[in-house]
Amino acid sequence: MFCVPSTEIGAIMNITKGGLVLFSANSNSSCMELSKRIAERLGVEMGKVQVYQEPNRETRVQIQESVRGKDVFIIQTVSKDVNTTIMELLIMVYACKTSCAKSIIGVIPYFPYSKQCKMRKRGSIVSKLLASMMCKAGLTHLITMDLHQKEIQGFFNIPVDNLRASPFLLQYIQEEIPDYRNAVIVAKSPASAKRWVRSALFFPLGIAVIHGEAQDAESDMVDGRHSPPTAKNVAAIHPSLEIPMLIPKEKPPITVVGDVGGRIAIIVDDIIDDVDSFLAAAETLKERGAYKIFVMATHGLLSSDAPRLIEESAIDEVVVTNTIPHEIQKLQCPKIKTVDISMILSEAIRRIHNGESMSYLFRNIGLDD
Repeated sequence: MFCVPSTEIGAIMNITKGGLVLFSANSNSSCMELSKRIAERLGVEMGKVQVYQEPNRETRVQIQESVRGKDVFIIQTVSKDVNTTIMELLIMVYACKTSCAKSIIGVIPYFPYSKQCKMRKRGSIVSKLLASMMCKAGLTHLITMDLHQKEIQGFFNIPVDNLRASPFLLQYIQEEIPDYRNAVIVAKSPASAKRWVRSALFFPLGIAVIHGEAQDAESDMVDGRHSPPTAKNVAAIHPSLEIPMLIPKEKPPITVVGDVGGRIAIIVDDIIDDVDSFLAAAETLKERGAYKIFVMATHGLLSSDAPRLIEESAIDEVVVTNTIPHEIQKLQCPKIKTVDISMILSEAIRRIHNGESMSYLFRNIGLDD
């Protein structure tokens, strides 16, 4: 089986050395469910801490137990108020640092601002800024899951463990989709294909790629390579300067590379936020003969009208993990299902605290994933 065996992990989960403290940095109670699941699997109590907002909207953190000389794990799940979430984490990390904690490990399943990891004309690489802030506050190690781009790990000068949710999503396919052997994994773009190709090989599943979808905000048209002026504006800069005119990238028509006719199509990606591109992909797959359509992703942001649009669409089911709380969205759309990933986060915490190797959690993961 590709995924981490629950029986093997469950047998050793409660074996932890002393000196471990587990905190939740969320002031929003709806975001604490994952922290409680992790604490229950580890067999420890949540650390005593108060996190709240002052009347003037300043964040206040008060640690109510000693952390001196201990390994402190701070679990932070991202709420809708992402900037408050970041400040809660930074203030708690710094509070533990000034309280002489031995090590401060951030457990951030969804790394915020991860889509802003490339230079966009006169913008900035915000995820690099956030990484620097976390390190400066006192973070000594980071546990996260399915970074939007694996290169984000290079923004940190501390160890980063980028865990994978694909084993749990593949287990869901095997256990919850009766005719899963007739399914095909569909990558929403060529760039996202290789993330799932190796995983699909563990099941007799086909691979298809949607090619030519409309450009989004992450397209090449908005990054730095299109910053130079076009030829018609050259004279306004300097009469002797000649820069070739840039040819706009043409958008090919939307096509599906691979056979989906008469099969179950499972669209995969790392983040579901704005669902317009998923809806367009689902319509294209229906036209190509897919009789059932699933969408699977690690992080279910599901912003704005996403639940309503999913409910009214050709998508049969949306499966996401609980890296981000989405209970309200599930009430609005019964098609949304949740896969629990607290097991692998708990095991990562246990292994780091006990000084054990993490390689077991990354087995069957390719170097390019």
